[in-house]
Amino acid sequence: MKIVSTHPWHITAGLVIWAVWFVAIYGGLSVACVVSPPPPDSGVFNWINAALMISTLVTSAYLAWCALLCWRRMQDSVKQARFTLRLAAAVYLVGCLATLAVGVPTMVIVPCL
Repeated sequence: MKIVSTHPWHITAGLVIWAVWFVAIYGGLSVACVVSPPPPDSGVFNWINAALMISTLVTSAYLAWCALLCWRRMQDSVKQARFTLRLAAAVYLVGCLATLAVGVPTMVIVPCL
């Protein structure tokens, strides 16, 4: 079974995954702040920030894993597939970095301000 194919979908998949994650965390943050906001004196150590951080780490780890698989698959593929896999690896890596750039501030920002 092939884990990583050379389908052109992989060129956009990294940013699509990032966009879905982005909408989900901000939508989830808004709902969580309305339904069950953490006490204001809890600071950054609350369940909302923990959930945001876990989702950030899981998503960025998945995107990094996809980038690594594309990069490894590129080594033993035909010339036409190398371009697609190289571009897909770069886009997955950009998605991983974008996820970390948006998610890491949850460690220092109090939610529900």
